[in-house]
Amino acid sequence: MEEDERDYDAARARMVAEQLAGRDIDDPAVLRAMRLVPRERFVPRAARPYAYDDGPLPIPANQTISQPYVVATMIAALALRPGDRVLEIGAGSGYAAAVLSRIVAAVYTVERHAELADYARERLAALGYDNVRVHHGDGTRGWPEHAPYDAIIVAAGGPLVPGSLRAQLAPGGRLVMPVGRSRQQQHLVLVTRRPDGGYDEERLAPVAFVPLIGEEGWK
Repeated sequence: MEEDERDYDAARARMVAEQLAGRDIDDPAVLRAMRLVPRERFVPRAARPYAYDDGPLPIPANQTISQPYVVATMIAALALRPGDRVLEIGAGSGYAAAVLSRIVAAVYTVERHAELADYARERLAALGYDNVRVHHGDGTRGWPEHAPYDAIIVAAGGPLVPGSLRAQLAPGGRLVMPVGRSRQQQHLVLVTRRPDGGYDEERLAPVAFVPLIGEEGWK
């Protein structure tokens, strides 16, 4: 193993111990997945030395890869099980999909930027994450061909939870998404679909995500 790879492994272990377990992330499956996935492989080469800093990083198409703590918080909120099928909106560079893929059976991820969809697809394939499928399209409409999903995670902030995403959630399923009237500031919202088809909603932490652009998001 090259010396720099050992350095990244050590930085990843510190990130999990200090930024995640050292705060309030206690889901063993999430912590394990975050220890396994090489975040440095999902950012441009110039950003690799900062891959395990406690903050977001730039990726192509003028987008960002979320802070590790935020990724872990959103995934932990879904209370995932090994057999689950998960829909992700906002593939970005593919990092969160890779983390999800170490926890659940299948991940379907949608990205509106063609450049990023290709970027994520290439990295996921190169690293062997073969239970992730990437689609270029309007994430606010979800990916109905593979619905229903046991969980949905939305990595962009919208004015409300799109109806299409609610409809694609299986009974008992959970959805986590940043929601707010501002394009710059939101609250994470956890939506659970009841067996009778209704929805329960809970507000979690304040966050700031890129806007969710599309037919059922920001125009």
